[in-house]
Amino acid sequence: MWNTSLRGKSLVWAITACCCQGFLLLGYDQGVMSGIIGANNQFGKDFGEPDPSTQGLIVAIYDIGCAVGSLVVFVFGESIGRKRMIMSGACTMLVGTAILTSSTTRAQLYVGRIVTGIGNGFNSSSIPVYQSETCSGHIRGTLVCLNSTVTIVGLVIAYWLDYGLSFTNGPVQWRLPIGFQAVFALCLLIQGAVLPDSPRWLIAHGRAEEGARVLAQLEDKDSPDHPDVIEKLKEIELSLAQESAGGPFRYKELIQGGPLGNLRRMCLCAGVNIMQQFTGANMINYLAPIVYQNTMGLSRELSLILGGCTAITYMIASFIPLWTVDRYGRRVLLMTSATGLSICFILAAALLSTGSKPAAYGATAMVFIFQIFLGIGFLPVPWLYPAEISTTRIRARGSSLSSFVNWLCVFTVVQITPPAIANISWRVFIIFAAFNALWVPIVYFFFPETKGLELEDVDHIFEKGGITGGVWESKGGITVERKRATEDVEVRELKEKELNGL
Repeated sequence: MWNTSLRGKSLVWAITACCCQGFLLLGYDQGVMSGIIGANNQFGKDFGEPDPSTQGLIVAIYDIGCAVGSLVVFVFGESIGRKRMIMSGACTMLVGTAILTSSTTRAQLYVGRIVTGIGNGFNSSSIPVYQSETCSGHIRGTLVCLNSTVTIVGLVIAYWLDYGLSFTNGPVQWRLPIGFQAVFALCLLIQGAVLPDSPRWLIAHGRAEEGARVLAQLEDKDSPDHPDVIEKLKEIELSLAQESAGGPFRYKELIQGGPLGNLRRMCLCAGVNIMQQFTGANMINYLAPIVYQNTMGLSRELSLILGGCTAITYMIASFIPLWTVDRYGRRVLLMTSATGLSICFILAAALLSTGSKPAAYGATAMVFIFQIFLGIGFLPVPWLYPAEISTTRIRARGSSLSSFVNWLCVFTVVQITPPAIANISWRVFIIFAAFNALWVPIVYFFFPETKGLELEDVDHIFEKGGITGGVWESKGGITVERKRATEDVEVRELKEKELNGL
């Protein structure tokens, strides 16, 4: 199904470009409705002037579709493969976009949002796995974080396209921004069609020869028989053999403990995404103009401009992890991010409690700083961490579970935010500030560091056991050393030589 002649870094960057295209689409979808709903505009006239609860449903029902798509990947993603799930996601989003753009009733609008969400659920579950399984450990964090950066580029495009079209009249004011996402989906489909599938997925599904050829291309080696390719192939095969010691996959494996610690891995996959959504991130990203207008008393036009500027600030901050995630690690970024987010929302609530216009501008500044702290930690790591912490045998299911939980939490936050703002105004910031403060000790005690590890090394990350999986007892949360998988291969080969000698 693929015919690219690219090799080495060129192939890795081609795969990264495809993954970034999927996240560009995700970001665009996150932001496109924020500048359309909540105003006396053409969209409001065409759909019966929706009240705050209905506005929340229009935005959030998309996330139910994303959750459904993630469940599909949970059940079928491992058998279908990473690449084909991504292509299926692009096709589904094209169908959903057609339904949305032609909407004339709320019912059709809801259906289009759900279908588009299902396609995005396919992508958000599969892309981090595909990216992680096709690059080496020393750059994996940077490349997956680049996907997150591109997400915010999509968000910025959506905000400013909404703002530009707010000065037009007629249905084009909302149909063009919604329909424009089809361009990104079509590009994703074309890019995915010419790329190879994950070598780890191929090897896990009995296609070792094809997997070895893909490894040779990724490593820029002339032949699958090259020693470096053979060594990597042995590491993957041994890792899969250790993970599959109990026979064919059974769903109860996902809740097993022991040295492999699958239950702990699944809890971390879900937990990091719950934490991301209850930072208050999507209160800002989905509904920034509404937040500015209804909690701070700013005009609609100024709120739209500030929404776009907030997204630009977020985008600039999202570049920071490209240099820090593989240098300082995932844990440091998450704890720094949560601390900053909590402080920003505490100060925003304190300022808004005074009720003065200068204080409202000060609270606006806190939201901008909030976006910086969000961009350096809780934006990229929850997309990266589940694909890293899971073993190859359960990686697709771990990533899809994390995506499913993510989208359910997004639905909850986006659904409750408009009525919460209407009822308690600035006090909503206090709730999210408390959550952010709670995330710091949770990360410190329970999240092991995955910086620099190859995916096969991660099989051993919980072997120390205990309540925290060895995280509390280990310096910096590092519970396993890099190249542990290489040591396993060497030990096995030594035993085979001893047996042959006997």
